[in-house]
Formats: sequence, C-alpha cells, structure tokens
Amino acid sequence: MAADRPPATPEQVEAAWSDNKLAQVLYHDWEAASYDDKWSISYDERCIAYARDRFTAIAGNSGWPYPTALEVGAGTGFFTLNLMQAGVIATACVTDISEGMVRAAERNAAGLGLQVEGRVADAETLGYADDTFDLVVGHAVIHHLPDVELAFSEIRRVLKPGGRVVICGEPTRWGDFVARRLSRATWFVTTHLTRLRPLRGWSRPKAELDESSRAAALEAVVDLHTFDPDTLARTVRRAGLVEVSTVTEELTAAWVGWPIRTFEAAVPEEKLTWGWRMFAYRTWLRLSAVDRVLARIVPDELFYNVSVTGIKPVR
Repeated sequence: MAADRPPATPEQVEAAWSDNKLAQVLYHDWEAASYDDKWSISYDERCIAYARDRFTAIAGNSGWPYPTALEVGAGTGFFTLNLMQAGVIATACVTDISEGMVRAAERNAAGLGLQVEGRVADAETLGYADDTFDLVVGHAVIHHLPDVELAFSEIRRVLKPGGRVVICGEPTRWGDFVARRLSRATWFVTTHLTRLRPLRGWSRPKAELDESSRAAALEAVVDLHTFDPDTLARTVRRAGLVEVSTVTEELTAAWVGWPIRTFEAAVPEEKLTWGWRMFAYRTWLRLSAVDRVLARIVPDELFYNVSVTGIKPVR
C-alpha cells in the first residue's frame, strides 16, 4: 500500500515537539501505510482470536453482537474489524485523528467485505450525537490522548444508557519502563551487529534506519501516558461511568515480545519469513499462558497491558 501522505520532514518533526495534535497526525499518517506490517497485524484467525480474547477478558461475552459500535483511535481498523469477524460487533464506525489511518481502515474493511463508516475525529471531541452507540472500543489509544478524563466523558456522552466502553492494550507504568529499555537494547545490538561484514545482508538501508529514527523521535512525543490500573479506574469513574473494572495481561510475553518486534523493525522485511512470524506468535501464545498462571501471584501493576471497561448509567 502506498502511503497516503509523504513522510514527515525533519522540520515538521521539530514543530511537532511543541504541538501535540500535530505530532499525533504526522506520526500516525506516517505510520498508516506500514502499520499492519510493523505490528504483524492480520485479519485472519490469529488476530481475530487475539481481539476476541482481549475483549472477553475484560467485558465477557454477553450481549453479542453489539448492534452499533464506535472505535476511537481506530488506526488501521485492527480491533474493530477483527471484533466484527468474531461476532462481537454488528455495525461499526471507526475514527482517528489521522486521516491516513482512517483511509487505511476503510481499505482493510473493503478488502474483508465489511462495511464501516470512517471519520476523522479527535477522541476528545467526537462529533457524534448523544446516546448514539451501544459500544465504544479502543485499543492502544488512550495513552496518546492529552486529556484522558475528557475523552472518557466524551465516550460517555455518545454511549446509549446502559452502553459499554472497552479500552484494551494500554501500557502500565512498570510494563512500559521495562519494554522501552528492552527495545532500545535490542535496537542497539541489532543495528550494530548487522554492520559487521558477515551480517550486512541483514542490515536495512541507512535511509530506512534514519526514517525509523525520526519515527522513534515522534513516538516519544505521541506516547503521553502510562497507567496504574487503580488510578485508571478512578479516572473512568470520574468521567461518569459505573461498573468500572480493569484487567492486566502480558508479563513474560512482553519481555520477549518487545525485543522480537524491535528486531523485526531493524532488519529487512524479506528476512522475516512466515516461519519466523509463526515462531514469534506461538512464543507469545505460550508465554501468555504462563502469564495467566503468574497473574495469581504477581501484582497487576507489573504486567504490561491494562484494559478497562465501564457502563453508562441508565437514567
């Protein structure tokens, strides 16, 4: 897929340091064309099961399919489209502050034979009427939002009374601390080793590495928050939602998963065979099973991902 917009220039990146909304648009427009490859996103049983299991872990499986759903910060449509295929959602609208991401989500939906309404929208000012949706979802989105409580208030507004919000895949404070350091170490080791003569075939061109470095610089601007599960729950309650709960996932799976993702970003795409991708996925599955056992004894704030749900009160 060709990029919807050209890569951000160094001058634009510099301007984005003092304008977070600009940073969000530039970064996510920039990432739209390669985002699914970067994160090994698919729309087959592998990611259908992932999305369904993340949703079920926090919200259960009653009420399916939700008649109307909205996704905030939908990106390329990963969460909504796989939830639709899993039977969780009947009809959906997808929004993102990045037009490039919205267009990518619409293309992905068309390729799957699914219909979604795409709209460029800020999660803090959604632009839909009150009491519109049965479900609002998001995946790895609220850590990008300057005012998280305002966004949940806006989500509450567009939910129908009794409607549910489900936000999954947000970084915890400790999980993010560990993941970033593992990623930096992996990037350093991989990019330096692939400069050696025997491994030069595994080195990405310098221009691509420089572009990745600029993306990493913007990523430092757009990643605004990490979360303590209890504090996040209080934020959602203050926004007016009830029956709020959180679930955390990925401990050892994150410790291995982030170095794998970073390694994949540092080497040429053609080196990453289907066998490698299945190895990475199966490793994640096995470690996730280990993490479910560890969850009985390890404090929830030590896990990488936190998900949260809440209900709009019935008048």
